[in-house]
This record gives sequence, structure tokens and C-alpha cells, in this order.
Amino acid sequence: MAKVTKRMKALTASYDREHLNVPAEAVETVRKLATAKFDESIELAVRLGVDPRKADQIVRGTVSLPAGTGREVRVAVFASGEAANEAREAGADVVGADDLVARIQGESFLDFDIAIATPDLMGQVGKLGRILGPRGLMPNPKTGTVTTDVAKAVREFKGGRVEYRTDRVGNVQVPIGKASFTKDQLLENFRAVVDELSRAKPASSKGRYFKSVTLASTMGPGVKVDTNRLRVTEEDLAS
Repeated sequence: MAKVTKRMKALTASYDREHLNVPAEAVETVRKLATAKFDESIELAVRLGVDPRKADQIVRGTVSLPAGTGREVRVAVFASGEAANEAREAGADVVGADDLVARIQGESFLDFDIAIATPDLMGQVGKLGRILGPRGLMPNPKTGTVTTDVAKAVREFKGGRVEYRTDRVGNVQVPIGKASFTKDQLLENFRAVVDELSRAKPASSKGRYFKSVTLASTMGPGVKVDTNRLRVTEEDLAS
């Protein structure tokens, strides 16, 4: 069991851990609790009322964060010919075809956060399933990372598009920015993720869909959000 530090004890004692906050309150509290000496990431954790053991209840996709992620995203693209040139021009960090597949297999090269591939190269990329799959890096059409328009995909992921997927118990964790973001920026990103998860609700999911919602910074404790009041209004952004 991990030891609770004096810093964490002090932080958890500084707010009501059981209080169900509206999004604006939660964002402000999390920012205050982000007291580390670096710019902490802010993450949204959602427990969904789904059973990921059933294929039709896996919630997976991508969402564009209006205010971006606040971090540099390294993108690798499996493409050849003109598509490879377009990927480089769009800002991809590494581009290749068979050579990139061989590099990952031989050198265990994984210096990237997102992998994108053109459909014609998925035969070769499929060989990397055991390497990329467990790390969540395997290109997939459902997340927009298998596409003929690699330039668009590169720009979107560089600009703030992130992937999400339920884990084996129905949790989804999505970064929504940095502690240095303004309240409005974090709320805009929060709203985008909640709206996307609502849109992605499986038809077979019954009962309460948003079972629990928590915000936390990298080194801070979790702050609970009221699942009955997840809507972010324009008034919230203007306050």
C-alpha cells in the first residue's frame, strides 16, 4: 500500500472530499490543490454504467479539446509515397513504412504518443500488435488513427484531439489540460469530453450512465463532481 505523504494529507484536509461539486467548483478546487513545483496535468476520470466485457458496450473514440492539451504530442505516421510527404508537412514527428515497422520491432522504438496509419499499411502495422496494443498505440479506424487523410489526422492530434476508451471495469480517463490553464479553458475541455461521452453512450447501456466523475491533478487528490449537474453553461464560462 502506498504511503500517504504529509503534503497529500495536508491537501486532503483542506477541502471536503465528499462534497459533490458542480464543474466550475471542481475546476477551481483542483487548480488550488495543484501545488507541485511543475505544471501538473488535470485529468477527468469517469466511471460509466457499461459492461466492457460486452463488445457493444465498449466506449471508445476521440474528442477534440477546444483549449488543447497543454502538452506537446509526438505523432508517428505509417505511410508511404505522397501520404508520407503530407504527414511530414503537417508536422508528424516520425514517418515511415516498412522501415518504421522494423525500427519498432528491432529497436523497441516507442518515442511517440500517437500512431497513425494509412489503410494500405495496416497489414505491416498489424505485426506490431503485441508491442503497440498494450500501450494503447495501435492505430484503429474507430479513433481516426487509420485514415487516408493523414495530414488532417496529424494536425488534429497535434492540436488537441485525444483518444479515450473504457478500461475493463468501465472507467474512462482523459487529460483536459494543465493547472496553468484558466478556469474557462478547463471548463471548455470538460464540457467537450462530457458531451462526447454522452454522444457515445451505447444503446444497450441501461440505468445510470455517468456513475461517478472525478477531477484530479497529477500530484493532487481527487475532487468529486455531481453527476446530476455535469452541464457547463455559458454563464459558467463567463463568471
